[in-house]
Amino acid sequence: MAVKKSTNLSIEFLERAKKVMPGGVTANIKFFSPHPIVMNKGSGAYLKDVDGNEYIDYLLSYGSLMLGHGHPEIKKSIYSQINESGTWLFGTPHELEVTFGEQIKKYYPSIDLLRYTNSGTEATLLALRFAATYTGKFKIAKFEGHYHGGYDQVLLSVDPSIEEAGSPVSPLSVPSSKGINPYQQQQTVILPFNTNNAFEILERHRNEIGAVVLEPIQGGFIPAKREFIKELRRVTKELDMVLIFDEVKTGFRVGLGGAQSLYGIKPDLTALGKVIGGGFPVGVVGGKKEILMESAPVRGNSNNTLTSKDVLFHSGTYNGHPMILAAGLATIKVLEKELDSVLMRTETLKEQLETLFYSKGIAMKAVGIGSMFNIVLTDEEILNYRDYQRSDFKMRKEIDSYLLKEGVYSKPLNRYSLSTSHGEKEIEKTVAAFEKVLLNL
Repeated sequence: MAVKKSTNLSIEFLERAKKVMPGGVTANIKFFSPHPIVMNKGSGAYLKDVDGNEYIDYLLSYGSLMLGHGHPEIKKSIYSQINESGTWLFGTPHELEVTFGEQIKKYYPSIDLLRYTNSGTEATLLALRFAATYTGKFKIAKFEGHYHGGYDQVLLSVDPSIEEAGSPVSPLSVPSSKGINPYQQQQTVILPFNTNNAFEILERHRNEIGAVVLEPIQGGFIPAKREFIKELRRVTKELDMVLIFDEVKTGFRVGLGGAQSLYGIKPDLTALGKVIGGGFPVGVVGGKKEILMESAPVRGNSNNTLTSKDVLFHSGTYNGHPMILAAGLATIKVLEKELDSVLMRTETLKEQLETLFYSKGIAMKAVGIGSMFNIVLTDEEILNYRDYQRSDFKMRKEIDSYLLKEGVYSKPLNRYSLSTSHGEKEIEKTVAAFEKVLLNL
């Protein structure tokens, strides 16, 4: 990997960008100190920045690019869709909506019916509206440290300081942004992850909470304990609460059927995004027929359109975008053949890194399931947000900073994602880069 020490052009770009966008970025997640690196080319497992430095990409657009950059099958699918249809947007029903949906239903037996959105954030937002409509209860419960999108109802206790988070058995609802309506702090109950105290809280709010939403694998790398998620399914049924799996990160990454296939759990609703669009903006909400039918414009055998007040409102000009669904179908087709290999290579990388850190006397766990993991500098068990916060972030940031200079790219402290384009050569280069970095710490 040809890596220069200079990222001067990224610095210059950021100064120019600050005159266009607040802080020079259009999403805060794209920023990191001392400055983000500006990319201008991608191919397979690699990115190249504006200074000409090349990196093995483990961010993969926060896990979206399961096939890597510029995969020929995705390019082919997009060109074919446009050429055959003559347009990239109908604004009407079209065949790919059904064809793609059939593939989703094939791998997610919990999904009877589904609706398309334009992002994972939109998908979770819609799922919560479905739950409130179905149960008539408008409070929600989410877990501390879990992220479900950037809107007021769920942008609470995503990354609170331990000092302000309250008791570990009964966390406080802490805003994760300025501008959060204080009303939502009262409407969103925060639960501790992977502990039975969560069930006691749900019982106390049984008449108010209509939905429990969670990442079955928190942050894409901290898995729920099997006994915990099994009990959560039982309790939510008993308390008449809709259980929502946010599988935006895990869908098609931990397995073709997502985390729910690994756990053998059928949630009431599932939110999907990222991988299923092949790198384009998309989301899906799917689940029980009786819940999804709340949005149907007609009921039964009648052809009479219901009025807006009689149905759950859901619309969007770009929902079910044909070009994106074509890319998603191509992604699924490739993963059906190659996902198992990605999972094996991920395990190989995790094992080699853990062995390397151990040989250097540094406590480290490669925490994760499937094609994602995070490097957590600790020898303690990681079961939830607070466990993770006790790891050594200072050293991790230092390692990440040096890795960028060695041509291994991920946003500092972020999880690692692999793609079908990450082969043995990339794993060897990555382990060698880590070894060099650890020698110089």
